[in-house]
Amino acid sequence: MAVREMILREDVEHLGRIGDVVRVRPGYARNYLLPRGLAVTASRKNIRQLEHQKRLIADKAGRERKSYELLANKLDGLPLIVRVKAGEEGRLFGSVTNMDIEKRLSEIGHVIDRRHIFLETPIKVLGQHAVEVDVGRGVRATIQVTVEAETE
Repeated sequence: MAVREMILREDVEHLGRIGDVVRVRPGYARNYLLPRGLAVTASRKNIRQLEHQKRLIADKAGRERKSYELLANKLDGLPLIVRVKAGEEGRLFGSVTNMDIEKRLSEIGHVIDRRHIFLETPIKVLGQHAVEVDVGRGVRATIQVTVEAETE
């Protein structure tokens, strides 16, 4: 049974991730991978190009990671005050969610997607709470969210 080596240009479920060199049957390559542009033949030229692309991607990822680490250092321990309506004994009318924290962060100039703000459960009591934020590429920071009662 003949086998062809292919370089994946896209992630292919149950086969591999982008940039992987995989071994497939010729019919699968000819009828599925090549017509859809999911892979190219693993020739010497294509392998050299792949190695060059991997180096460029690794350099870019390194630069991005450094900028994310700088942002994480700025955010780490950042005091963030959220004012909400509260009742007796410090119970909130509603709760503080990751959307509220996202809005408050954007007001002070830090744009973080709400899906990257990790709250196990919405905050329902006044006080100080540590909230973890993923700034990108797995770099995380912990901000201090202080929930205060709104004064009228």
